Amino acid sequence: MSIRSTVKAIIIKDNKMLVNRCHDKQTGDYFTLPGGGQHQYETLHEAVTRECLEETGYTVTPVRFAALYEAITTNEDARKNDAEHSHKIYHVFVCEVLDKKKVEPSEKDSMQVDSMWVDIDKINTNIVSDVRLFPTAIGDNIIKILEGVSPVFLGTSYLA
Repeated sequence: MSIRSTVKAIIIKDNKMLVNRCHDKQTGDYFTLPGGGQHQYETLHEAVTRECLEETGYTVTPVRFAALYEAITTNEDARKNDAEHSHKIYHVFVCEVLDKKKVEPSEKDSMQVDSMWVDIDKINTNIVSDVRLFPTAIGDNIIKILEGVSPVFLGTSYLA
């Protein structure tokens, strides 16, 4: 059994949030927070810092732990074909940019097109939002996460 430990970063600057724009043939354009899998023996802080630099080109530092979310795939075929990604724990951190200078991203996710700053009020404000953030448990609770003073447990989703 393998559970993938994943980090995600909420990075806010001038009332804008840094997101990764991704694209696949079935979904079209979608958006995610910068982040990815934690390496063995790597701390969560090290992982979120590394992933943000790799995907966005920005050096960040975690400011506070904000949320925890779990996703479990229930489809047996999907579990067999992608066991590594069939059970994930997302650790979500609010981060700030340390160096305003951006470098060229070194390792984008496979579906990632680019990174962009979007107005916070454009993110998951309603069903026809300009920017729908995935996983939906994070996107649907982004304001609650940002306003929270203590971490938010977003629950478990069982994905078909």
